[in-house]
Amino acid sequence: MENSVKRLGKVFSLHRLSGTGLVLATLFFAFSLTPSLVPRPMAAQGVVSGLSFAAGYALGVVGHTLWRYLHLPEPNPTLERYLKWLATLICLGISILFLWRAAAWQDSIHQLMGMEPAKGTRPLSIALIALGVFLFLRIIGLLFKRTYRLLSRKLAHILPRRTAYVLGTVTAVALFWMIIEGVIFSSALQVADRSYQEIDELIQDDLVAPNDPMKPGSADSLISWEALGSRGRRFVTQGPTGADISAFLGEQAQDPVRVYVGLNAAETPTERAQLALEELIRVGGFERSVLVLATPTGRGWVDPSFQHPVEYLHRGDIATVAAQYSYLPSHLSLISEAEYGVENARALFTTIYDYWSAMPQDERPKLYLFGLSLGALNSDLSFDLYDIINDPFHGALWSGPPFRSDTWRNVTANRDPGSPAWLPTFRNGDVVRFMNQYQGLNEATGEWGDFRIAYLQYASDPITFFEPDAFWREPEWMQAPRAPDVSPQLRWYPVVTMLQLLADLAIGSAPPGYGHSIAAEHYIDAWVALSEPPDWDEQSLQRLREHFAQLH
Repeated sequence: MENSVKRLGKVFSLHRLSGTGLVLATLFFAFSLTPSLVPRPMAAQGVVSGLSFAAGYALGVVGHTLWRYLHLPEPNPTLERYLKWLATLICLGISILFLWRAAAWQDSIHQLMGMEPAKGTRPLSIALIALGVFLFLRIIGLLFKRTYRLLSRKLAHILPRRTAYVLGTVTAVALFWMIIEGVIFSSALQVADRSYQEIDELIQDDLVAPNDPMKPGSADSLISWEALGSRGRRFVTQGPTGADISAFLGEQAQDPVRVYVGLNAAETPTERAQLALEELIRVGGFERSVLVLATPTGRGWVDPSFQHPVEYLHRGDIATVAAQYSYLPSHLSLISEAEYGVENARALFTTIYDYWSAMPQDERPKLYLFGLSLGALNSDLSFDLYDIINDPFHGALWSGPPFRSDTWRNVTANRDPGSPAWLPTFRNGDVVRFMNQYQGLNEATGEWGDFRIAYLQYASDPITFFEPDAFWREPEWMQAPRAPDVSPQLRWYPVVTMLQLLADLAIGSAPPGYGHSIAAEHYIDAWVALSEPPDWDEQSLQRLREHFAQLH
């Protein structure tokens, strides 16, 4: 035991660490403490800083190795030792300075978003977490190095030395990849999927099956209470009733129609889509003036901030249909079940659209698509333009579109000259329009046609504006003019900014109206412009905005 401790101490002793690596690691560590898009909790900051430190150290080691390989001049050992100590002191000073500034940088985001000043930004705790992450990754790196050397030595007995080194490296990479991706990652996903499935099947104590035979989950429904799933049970029972809408408007309103099919309601996407269609017909969904096909997020969640306001706007004369496609949260579902989500969305759209398009035009409801986050991506992929061009539906509202959305990326990349990447104008807004918390959909100069696509996005949303390319270049949305909800102190740093955005994407949170939390008042403005509900003036809309603002 004592020998093991001594060996471990030698591995992490200062003279065994690369001086170049430490300098670059410290710079990356310091940069990681600067603000990104959304506030970061202390633990998340520690992890980001640890990853940044490790990335800087690795790049420094690679650079120093390449310098030596090219036989470029180096200082003598004595001078190198003094330089390493001097570099260590400078690095320590830089780290202390940036750790001291970390709270102020986080406050710059809090102030923009109307939040209380940052609390719990503990410099020592962040440093210790970062150190722990670095030590863990260094141990992994040393294990890889030993594996590579062992394999290379074995291969050198039967192959030329350089060939053995190349094959040893490739084999070591493949071995570690199989262990991490094929064993650890896959097992974790399977455990997560089973756990979320068990949660989804639990019957909530605060919900009871509806007695109304026209509600999904009732005794007369084609979809049982159990088959709705956890998210579906809440979706069909927790919305506003006709009485709620009537009380607010002071006039008669209908009960909105909501249909939801849980993942365990049928075996295949096609069967679930057919079940949704039959239930929608049974409860009179196609008899309403507006029909919304909502694609949920990963676990089957449909955002109430979207759902409730649009039902008020159309006085309950609206039906919404949705189908679950995963038990996992969106970020895990996107990794492990991306194609399955698209398959489900396409099956539901095709089934509903085929029935809707066969109806007489003067008898069918206006058809809109909706999706938030991963739901926006799958909703976008649920139809082919060539299948609907002769009889298009009326429009789509996609909020918080993920950076992986091809349509969103293409439209943003080909935006009209002079419009910013965080709020583009595309071909004068004749078909596609963008809005955020500062500018609505009606600001475009073109005439919005009968087929409308609307994006509701915030510039501070990491789900939308994460870019893998931020590893080596500055994203366009960071360039001037910068969005009002993005900290002016945000700067681009190679490697580090990508890690910051990755952390924002995974665990970042923000109040409604910022980040990935879409506010109900902005959904109201979006649906008014997109679907043009009758008999709403600005005074009535402001009253509706205030009503939903009080609910949060």
